[in-house]
Amino acid sequence: MSEILTAPRASRFGRTTGFRLLGVGHSVPAEVVTNEDLARLGCDAQWILERTGIRERRHAPAWMATSDLATAAGRDLFRNTGISPADVDLLVLGTFTPDMSIPSTACIVQEGLGIEAPAMDVTAACAGFVYALVTAAQFVGSGASRHALVIGADTNSRVVDPEDVKTWPLFGDGAGAVLLERIEDPVEAGERGLLSFSLGADGRGAGLLVCPMSGSRQPVTAEGMARREQFMRMDGRAVFKWAIRLAEENLRAVIKAAGLTLDDIDCFVLHQANLRIIEATRAALGVSADRFAVNIDRYGNTSSGSIPLAIDEAWREGRVGPGSTIAVCGFGGGLAWGSAVWRL
Repeated sequence: MSEILTAPRASRFGRTTGFRLLGVGHSVPAEVVTNEDLARLGCDAQWILERTGIRERRHAPAWMATSDLATAAGRDLFRNTGISPADVDLLVLGTFTPDMSIPSTACIVQEGLGIEAPAMDVTAACAGFVYALVTAAQFVGSGASRHALVIGADTNSRVVDPEDVKTWPLFGDGAGAVLLERIEDPVEAGERGLLSFSLGADGRGAGLLVCPMSGSRQPVTAEGMARREQFMRMDGRAVFKWAIRLAEENLRAVIKAAGLTLDDIDCFVLHQANLRIIEATRAALGVSADRFAVNIDRYGNTSSGSIPLAIDEAWREGRVGPGSTIAVCGFGGGLAWGSAVWRL
């Protein structure tokens, strides 16, 4: 782990413009689980708040899967924009908690929304939304897509061990959606979209955040379940240290690559993993708290859902709008990360 902290692998940078953010949507389960509700597990409510910034999170009921959250977020977006599902010609879903291994969750969401278009999952753990955003941007920027729906959704309560008092309180369930629209005017097209983006991965840290019994490497067995290997395991301290360094360095780099300064960014939207990571990054950048979107206190870590949920809130509250410049940064298992400077 020390080599990952001191010599992280390089990111790859790019730029894709020619599209605008047309609208947003979100979905979270109705059930609110407060820190006090977790006392029965031996969790201290104040400790959770002080160490993570989380007061409550949402948990999906037994009947609800990731596709249900993603579909509801898409429907919310269509209500907000007036755009018809028939107008969407691409669906990209970021998630690491699919409904099942086959088919892709994106195909289930496509059917649920009534979309007739290519649909695919992108898996990059908590960086999943940024990876999905960059993927969709290539289609829209090139002209292969006119309206691309990008959703980040995860149902973490199904993969985190409820008996792990260090991990269970951190995660929640939720989904956010954004709709990208191609811009035909060449002048405007050059000024809107991803002014720069950065994607990276470092498989040396693959074991730091892992769900051992969830694929072809280790099929499900009764013995494995007895060892609770169907649940996610995380080296929280190591991931925490890596994330703090990664977020600051990658944000600085991607903003520089866009030809901008920190002062040019209207809102910073980081993956909502831990309030201390967000605050440490903010302090290192020297940026005021009012320019950071924060919702971890109410939703916990929603993985692929966290960044689009925060964008949705900022958009609805009027903190950002058409023409605003935001910086997004996602990071997590893989290890994988992605950042972008996005002119909405």
